[in-house]
Order: sequence, then structure tokens, then C-alpha cells
Amino acid sequence: MEKLETNCPNTWCPGCGNFGILQAIKLTVESLVNSGIPRENIVLVSDIGCNSKIVDYLNLSSFYSLHGRPIATAEGIKLGNPDLKIIVFTGDGGSLDEGISHLIHAAKRNSDVNVIMHNNRLFALTTGQFTAVSPKGLRGKSTPEGSVEEPLNPLELMMASNASFIARSYSSKIEHLKNLIVEAVNHKGFSFIEVLQPCPSFFNTTEFYNKSAYEAVNPELESKEKAMQLIKEWNYADESKIPLGLFYKKDRMYYEDEMTRNFDKNKIADIKKCLATHF
Repeated sequence: MEKLETNCPNTWCPGCGNFGILQAIKLTVESLVNSGIPRENIVLVSDIGCNSKIVDYLNLSSFYSLHGRPIATAEGIKLGNPDLKIIVFTGDGGSLDEGISHLIHAAKRNSDVNVIMHNNRLFALTTGQFTAVSPKGLRGKSTPEGSVEEPLNPLELMMASNASFIARSYSSKIEHLKNLIVEAVNHKGFSFIEVLQPCPSFFNTTEFYNKSAYEAVNPELESKEKAMQLIKEWNYADESKIPLGLFYKKDRMYYEDEMTRNFDKNKIADIKKCLATHF
């Protein structure tokens, strides 16, 4: 397989959790291609932030979106060509602050895109402002006296929004993360994977995650009650145990299939051929 690395200099800080996510994605692409998915059918969509630099380091088709808008962009790409496998990279700030409405509605309509949320629990590229999942009391550039807001639980939000694939991993557990992403891409419907990703420069959670994160198993993946038990085990504030794994998975009709099922397939093929010729 053609190499996945690019010649772009890597500018992440030493010890950044994004290095583990990058390695997991490389292994994911290798696995998907070996399973028969054409490499050219894998498309990456990114937000703005440290997380989104990942597309600079991968020799794959990609699209940089506006901050908070990668999910809407991914949905448009998927509707334009339903054969593509779309992987979205976004941070907790981009997806839960600026872009929260796009996240909720993509989950609600069960769009067949895969969202990987790099969760370092603050805005890191702008050097440490709090986000919707920052712990109460976080002292950062925008809250020097400590944030007074309680964090929300993004996985609980995804459950309430009717996402059909909900999971959590940790950037240091590369094989675990790779397996989740492969399963998410093969799932027909909206997939959301939260990846705990320490930021050593502004909020270093490495020691806490190494101590508290454990791999959990939900034997009843279609049970929302069982999933919620795991999802609520950690409230993003205290130092309780943090379950990792696939918490919920439900096969149901997905948005792009329902939107295009009555389209004339021959006309779609002609349109694609025309676009390829002119652009």
C-alpha cells in the first residue's frame, strides 16, 4: 500500500495524545484497505484546532472545514457520493461549543458519517480556554479564577440525540481505538467515538487516565439502559473510574440511504461521470 505519511512537519507538542490517534488511524486505514475498501473511498474531514492537523500528516483525500462545521461538511460529501467512507476529526470545543447543533442533528438523522472527537477538555490551539466538557474550576486563559460551569457528558448527549453507535477510547490504547474506528466505519449510520486525549501543555490528564481508564464490555449493545449505566459512570468532573469501549450500537435506516433510495441510479452515474470530466 502507498505510504500514508506526508512530508508535512509535525507541530504537535511532545507527549500530545494526538500522536496515538494518528497511529490508530494509520492502522485503521490499513485494515479497511485490506478488507476491500478502496483507499480513494476513504475521506477525512477536519475542524480547526490541534486535532485537525491530523489530516496534514495523512496521505488521503481530505477537506479542512470551518471551525465547528466539519460534520455538516461531511454530510454534504456523503450525500454527494454515498460510496465514500467519511471520518471526521474534531475537538471537544469545535463539536460541543461552536458546532453542537450540527453534532446533535447529524446524530438525530443518523447520517452515515464517523465522528472522532479528540477530547482534551479545553481549547488547546488557542492555549487553554475552557470548553463544554472542562471540569468545574479549570483555570485557563478565559477563566483565570476557575470555570464556574459544570461539564456536560457528550456520550449522554449522543444517546439523547439518538446516535446509533456510541463509544469511548483513550489515545494511549492504540489497538483498542483502531478496532473501534474500524467497527464504526463498517457501521451504517452515525458513529461517535470520544477519544480521551491528554494535552501536556495546558491540561495534562495522562496520569489520571492511566490510572482510571479501563476497558469495559457491554453485553447488550442495543440496550440504552445498559449503555447509560456505563456512560454515567464518569461525570467528567470527579476522579472515578472511566469505562472505555463500545457502549451502544443499533442498526437502523440511515439518512443518506433514505434520501437517495428513489433516485435514478443511472442518472446519478451520468452526473458523476460529467463532474469527473469537467472538474
